[in-house]
Amino acid sequence: MTRCPFPHLVAATAVLTVLATVLTVGPAAALTAAPAPTPTPSATGFTWAVQPSGPSGPTGRSYFVHDAEPGQRIDDRVAITNLSERAMTFAVYGADAFTTTDGGFALQPASRPATDVGAWTTFAERTYRVPAGEQVIVPFQLTVPANATPGDHAGGVVASVAQVQSAGDGGQVNLDRRVAARMYLRVAGPVRPGLQVEAMRIGYDNPLNPFGTGPVVVSYRLRNTGNTRLTGTAQVRLTAPFGIRLARTEPVDVPELLPGAAITITEQINGVVPAGRLTAAVVVDPATPDQILPTVRRTAGTWAVPWVWAAVLLTGLGWLLVIRLRSARRRPPTVET
Repeated sequence: MTRCPFPHLVAATAVLTVLATVLTVGPAAALTAAPAPTPTPSATGFTWAVQPSGPSGPTGRSYFVHDAEPGQRIDDRVAITNLSERAMTFAVYGADAFTTTDGGFALQPASRPATDVGAWTTFAERTYRVPAGEQVIVPFQLTVPANATPGDHAGGVVASVAQVQSAGDGGQVNLDRRVAARMYLRVAGPVRPGLQVEAMRIGYDNPLNPFGTGPVVVSYRLRNTGNTRLTGTAQVRLTAPFGIRLARTEPVDVPELLPGAAITITEQINGVVPAGRLTAAVVVDPATPDQILPTVRRTAGTWAVPWVWAAVLLTGLGWLLVIRLRSARRRPPTVET
């Protein structure tokens, strides 16, 4: 463990507040050496930073990114900076990552034992004390198991402070405040990227006004079925019978999906005329950190029937049928000679 003077913070480090088991993590940014300013808390209320580091301090890396063979050990360092005016003791450990339901990058809570890259990350000590206004460089090892599966594994290095706070009802709440730097590990072996569009649904809200239009709502789930992390863009295209183009949404960015992760996206297209059978196509252009992948497409349909005009038409046909039947009954019978 190496201690160096507190450097000037030029970009916000990703922070994470955890109450019970809820947490969210963002990326870490860089620190550069400079005279120590007066430590001040960040806008989020956190008073420490966590960043990838070299022997003498942060190197400008945004994340921990490594390629490794099964069974390989990697040595790295993390810088923990105390921005407060008092000494702080941090629990430092590795945690596994997952994709939240809204597409965010998150780390498993401390109460859940790590089984992936978080478990492969080890430190010499469980806690580290950092004096006020100073920075500590902490070495750690990342040991990849010999049977590790090929592809991308994600996690983070966490520095946390556990506190007990009073709740509004007079009780107490355990609050685990965490700051983390992301970690991406690519284990050598066959790379099999894959994306699937699942659970696609389309609905149309018919207008009461016979000359009106209604909204089309399309929802679908994107699932990463491969072993690499994915991003990309997605768009919904709406057509009427005979392939007539009605509308399309603006392309939306697909957030980073870790292997096995899934998110649900809902789009609404307004001002659609009830043109009969509507077909919505979800068109996704996925990408890995290394390449653009083939387009993935799925379609679903729904009826957008102008019910008011259909009712008028059916009523008119009904009256014509009644008139013809009455006319047939009044017609004199034909006499043959």
